[in-house]
Amino acid sequence: MFPDFAEQLRLREQQGLRRFRQIVEGPQATHITIEGREYLAFSSNDYLGLANHPDLIRSVCDGAQRYGVGAGASHLIHGHSAAHHALEKALAEFTGFPKALLFSTGYMANIGVVTALVGREDAIFADKLNHASLNDAALLSRAKFIRYPHLDMAALERRLAESDARRKLVISDAVFSMEGDIAPVQALVALCNKYQALLLLDDAHGFGILGQQGRGSLSVPGWQKHRLPNLLYMATLGKAAGVFGAFVAAQADVIETLIQSARSYIYTTATPPLLSQALLTSLKLIEHDEWRREALATNITQLKREVQSLRWKLLPSMTPIQPLLVGDSQEAVRISQQLRERGLLVPAIRPSTVPQNTARLRISLSAAHLPHDIRRLTQALQELAAA
Repeated sequence: MFPDFAEQLRLREQQGLRRFRQIVEGPQATHITIEGREYLAFSSNDYLGLANHPDLIRSVCDGAQRYGVGAGASHLIHGHSAAHHALEKALAEFTGFPKALLFSTGYMANIGVVTALVGREDAIFADKLNHASLNDAALLSRAKFIRYPHLDMAALERRLAESDARRKLVISDAVFSMEGDIAPVQALVALCNKYQALLLLDDAHGFGILGQQGRGSLSVPGWQKHRLPNLLYMATLGKAAGVFGAFVAAQADVIETLIQSARSYIYTTATPPLLSQALLTSLKLIEHDEWRREALATNITQLKREVQSLRWKLLPSMTPIQPLLVGDSQEAVRISQQLRERGLLVPAIRPSTVPQNTARLRISLSAAHLPHDIRRLTQALQELAAA
């Protein structure tokens, strides 16, 4: 007998946990149109406002003229184009690693890396608030899955010291997608060096935003990436970079191992080369448009200042991810809906995405938001809090 899917869906809706898709008409921007109505959006990961940049659009058109649309095959057959190869070289240089490897998505990158590098005789050590893709990767690897409290380096060290696994792999978000806080990257590197563990950092929400010229969470003065043989750096290209895809940067032998063994790389069609052409342009904008990061920092400061008096409090974050903690899932959904009625899009994030009783509004800021955009949001929140 089939499970009662309808009843399961009814219960999810009753608990305020059912999710719905929204059909966007037109390009991603701070102002978007859904079903004929315009909204001011605080729900996108387009942190630098590049998703609809005219230079990227021109690069896509040029790429389509040169390479066509589809890649036609996997990278290991004949789908690896000159555009893919040029982008991998540019990403390696930009992040300071010897080699980089493109993946179709961040999810596929994490799955591919973890399952290629560890197995049954190994152990994975993971921050409890890691992204779902890292958790799923750990489970698929069949390695022993050991979690430590969020950002607790002392607990991580105890677990590493106690382990006699053949190979140890520490996996962590660099910027946590629902918290907005930043992992202690230097402490993680030091612990992994001490206990001879590999380290995979997921910088999906830090790449393009943090570090010198947006080079990411690993852009630490004095670090020479070629002398960090146990470090793997993953970042996505559909957030701050404004396009699509992901990459892993690491030592040459690690990248070659992934080419030979990462199933989510081997057994999938390569992404359209025109996207790589656009990303080469995006990298230049990320590197040279410092004003975008400056505008983003100004927007973060303004939001923090203007919501101080609210009964809901922002979680500690200096990144574009600004979570407003509500607690109850149904109340978070209600506030999100009332903002929507005012033409403001701010998603309610609920369990199981976040822990129980920590439902929140996930406010995502962009360099493209203007001061009056943020003021419109904060005034609406003040009205709802007073009601």
